[in-house]
Amino acid sequence: MSHSLPPLALYIHVPWCVRKCPYCDFNSHGVGARASLPEEAYLAALIADLDADLPLAAGRVLVSIFIGGGTPSLMSADFYRRLLEAVSSRLPFADDIEITLEANPGTVERGRFAGYRAAGINRLSIGVQSFQDAQLSALGRIHSGEEARLAVAEAREAGFDNLNLDLMHGLPGQTPALALDDLEQALALAPEHLSWYQLTLEPNTEFHSRPPELPEEEALWDIQELGHERLEAAGFARYEISAYAQPGRPARHNLNYWRFGDYLGIGAGAHGKLSAHDDDGFHVERRWKTRQPEAYLRRHDDPRGFVAGREPISPDELPLEFAMNALRLVEGVPLSTWSAHTGRPVGRLQASLEVARKKGLLVEDGERLQASPQGLLFLNELLALIDA
Repeated sequence: MSHSLPPLALYIHVPWCVRKCPYCDFNSHGVGARASLPEEAYLAALIADLDADLPLAAGRVLVSIFIGGGTPSLMSADFYRRLLEAVSSRLPFADDIEITLEANPGTVERGRFAGYRAAGINRLSIGVQSFQDAQLSALGRIHSGEEARLAVAEAREAGFDNLNLDLMHGLPGQTPALALDDLEQALALAPEHLSWYQLTLEPNTEFHSRPPELPEEEALWDIQELGHERLEAAGFARYEISAYAQPGRPARHNLNYWRFGDYLGIGAGAHGKLSAHDDDGFHVERRWKTRQPEAYLRRHDDPRGFVAGREPISPDELPLEFAMNALRLVEGVPLSTWSAHTGRPVGRLQASLEVARKKGLLVEDGERLQASPQGLLFLNELLALIDA
């Protein structure tokens, strides 16, 4: 069976933040508000990391870049100017490439937005989480609701016309009314994209070891239903389980993930997923880089390189891996892409699809692999049927 390589994106991880939030399970390391970050050393390491990965991306074009963290907006605009120049000199950019930077609304970073735009970043993802100061304090955030609004205003003044706001719900002490008020305040700022997701207590976080009191299930359900209705009424289309966008403004980088595209990952703890052809056939591999920032920086001069681990996705695992991503998309994916990504004929899937349709978990469309609204709510059940 022939395979074409999927689109290629780049993820860049910046691991430092002012203070680690108690709910955060990302590779982030609090350094305090006045810390001096090793920009020069980290820039050199990122470029060396990319150079080591270049053979995996030979002849391919980058469709998107996402700079996440941590708090990437702790780094200077000049850091990103030089980094993006280095990337573009090594890999061709798509004409309409999307380059996203995660930014903190705190006053430490806001003055840099104009510099980020001049450096080539064309999309900001601002971590608001809530506009309620009491809620922000409970989440361990270092900004206020007013600072979040000011950050959006400054981003617009800097020329950003593509903004995402990260907003959480199901927060400690949050009522449906407070959750909807957060949404109203976000909508008043007219972002192009909203990531609106429920707080979960992840392992290896402070909230997991010392859980806060969260809203009851009935309140969580009300928040989800009322919020979805309000976002749709405001012209936002839900295109992924927790992502809403104005027409034509879904995050291309996120879409590449959910459509099982490829991505390089550079930086401390960054993950990547790469497809390749060779004489033995078609292969998909996940790779991850050294996690601790200090150890990552030392790897610059280490003959072992930056890769901490790699794991091939076996032919038996590919169907579930693909479905776990594709079925998060509200519109799903064409069923014709199943064989290209999994190496299995669609015919072997039909019996499972029929069971899922009878249970109301898939839409009645023989041309698409698409969860129904019920299927999005019970995605694990749907995935179990497909993996059977």
